[in-house]
Amino acid sequence: MEQLAQRLLAGDRRTLSRLITLLEKGDLQAAGILESIDPHTGRAYVIGITGPPGAGKSTIVDRLTERLRSQGLTAAVIGVDPTSPYSGGAFLGDRIRMHRHYLDSGVFIRSVASRGQAGGLPRIVKAVIRLLDASGSDVILVETVGVGQSELAISDVADTVLLALMPESGDAIQALKAGVMEIADIFVVNKADRDGAAQMAAAVSSSLQLAPDRPDWVPPVLLTAAHSGQSIQDLWDKIQEHRDYLTSASLLTQRRAQRRQREFLETVEGEMARRFREHVKHDPTLIAALTQVAEGKAEPFSAALRLLDSRRTQADWITPLSAGPD
Repeated sequence: MEQLAQRLLAGDRRTLSRLITLLEKGDLQAAGILESIDPHTGRAYVIGITGPPGAGKSTIVDRLTERLRSQGLTAAVIGVDPTSPYSGGAFLGDRIRMHRHYLDSGVFIRSVASRGQAGGLPRIVKAVIRLLDASGSDVILVETVGVGQSELAISDVADTVLLALMPESGDAIQALKAGVMEIADIFVVNKADRDGAAQMAAAVSSSLQLAPDRPDWVPPVLLTAAHSGQSIQDLWDKIQEHRDYLTSASLLTQRRAQRRQREFLETVEGEMARRFREHVKHDPTLIAALTQVAEGKAEPFSAALRLLDSRRTQADWITPLSAGPD
């Protein structure tokens, strides 16, 4: 395990791919690696790109990656794709994403399956980001699957959140307004060469007047045409400006600390739930309680509270029963 960690820290891409695969499989060896490399994380800057389908998120990621490489920065891309109903893996896959960067040793691209998790991101993305960080990536770009206002989890992984929209998505603003628009740091009206782009940007700016006040940072609204590279440098400049703001206001360290705490609590909750479900399969008392609930002999809510109040039961199912996260 120590050898794997050392190879990862040396930037070995094959080791990086192997460890991400272990994470996807829930292998406990990956947890040991994460603990070993954790002191070497925190250097990479994470940019999240979200928004409705068809807004050109992948093209924006592609162009930003090109801009990063032109400045001598290394980049890693995590593309969250729909889950295949057959294999359980990423449905689109990285074979059709950013193909022109494949042979660039300064770019690492990985697709991960959404697995239907709420918030638009699978839990393992946070761990994958730490692996990429430790392996030497300067900037990590995370592209969500694009399902709309439920994709709030991107704010739990990204230092800067970009929300990509397009001229034709004017009606979508109302649906987005109460959700993802409130977490975006930069708004990108992509496909600006189409009719209605300026009106769309104006509509976004108007909608921002209804958003919660941000004392020092006013999210900018940029017009881009990513397919031609138009205004991508302006977008990168705004990302840098936002990073400088977070750093000068001591918010970058604070936000990252809060995200680590949330990840800890989420992992505890998820692992306790997994162990409890596993325990239910073998505990006669719990099986009997479930049967009573199913037959209407016990009320589900009060029966659950009685279960949680049982000190003996808690001690039993908190004890590790099997390896691997959910």
